[in-house]
Amino acid sequence: MSSTTWTVPRTLGKAHGAVPEPVSVFDDDTPAVANLDPELLDALRRAAKDAAADGVEFVVNGGWRSPEYQRQLLRQAVSKYGSAEEAARWVATPDTSAHVSGDAVDLGPSAARAWLSEHGAGYGLCQIYANEPWHYELRPEAVEHGCPPMYADPTHDPRMWK
Repeated sequence: MSSTTWTVPRTLGKAHGAVPEPVSVFDDDTPAVANLDPELLDALRRAAKDAAADGVEFVVNGGWRSPEYQRQLLRQAVSKYGSAEEAARWVATPDTSAHVSGDAVDLGPSAARAWLSEHGAGYGLCQIYANEPWHYELRPEAVEHGCPPMYADPTHDPRMWK
């Protein structure tokens, strides 16, 4: 028998912001939705109501996350992509993640993202990263000026350079 002790990673759940199954943008019982910045959540819900009138449903695949959950996602990304540098193209640190602060939401399905590509700026909802078509953040100035140019990926975003 081996004397090696294996450490099984603990998986953090819904209370930390995990969204195992997509949820409605109106789900106040899911921390990933309920803990979003109130202005982001308001814009998201207004857009979702208008999109529903066009037959398009929004679902949340990710939103607010605890620092612990963000750390877990980053570790998984490093494992998946083989390096911290490559993982940074997809997952931010807990200190830089807009998800941890409640300022970002990951949306689906593709019909919702297509609807937001056309109408999102009118609500201040902008896609931030070209490689993450699901990731939206609130940019209130977009209502009048349109969404800012996207970063290729998070490594090009100055907010990540902390």
